[in-house]
Amino acid sequence: MSPLGNPTGTTGTTGTAPDAGPDAVSAVLSVPALRSLGPAADRLRPLVVALFRVVVGLLFACHGAATLFGIFGGPDGGGPGPAAFAWPGWWAAAVELVCGLLVAVGLGTRLASLAASGSMAYAYFDVHQRHAVLPIQNHGEPAVMFCWAFLVLAVTGAGAFSLDGLLRRAVPAGEDDHRVG
Repeated sequence: MSPLGNPTGTTGTTGTAPDAGPDAVSAVLSVPALRSLGPAADRLRPLVVALFRVVVGLLFACHGAATLFGIFGGPDGGGPGPAAFAWPGWWAAAVELVCGLLVAVGLGTRLASLAASGSMAYAYFDVHQRHAVLPIQNHGEPAVMFCWAFLVLAVTGAGAFSLDGLLRRAVPAGEDDHRVG
């Protein structure tokens, strides 16, 4: 059997590609260059998570700032934003701005990411899904992507270069307990 799972090594009489069974995965992973990606990727993980966190957080914060303050073209590219304290638009934008900035700098990353993820889940199901079921139909792709991106950050944490990490290093274990007696 060939490494791609086809006993003859040909594409068959129909001209179709060989089946992509477990042997195909093994063949692809046996390529030396791909095998060497594992250790390199593991070393880069904290940096890549940190860059992901900063980019996602800043994009989210910009979306909130555009809605609240009418900058960057305003909400949805133009028009006035919601009235101050109006539910849910103003509050959603406030969550976007605050949580986005917290995530970008890596402060309270897990909690801020969880709040941001929940707000995007709410936005998708309350605002977008009433128009159509699928995100591509109801223009809810950004809400879905932000929801899942923030869920990933809530699980993985801040990565490198975060205020969370800096504060953890600044307070050695055991020294943050100031109880008497």
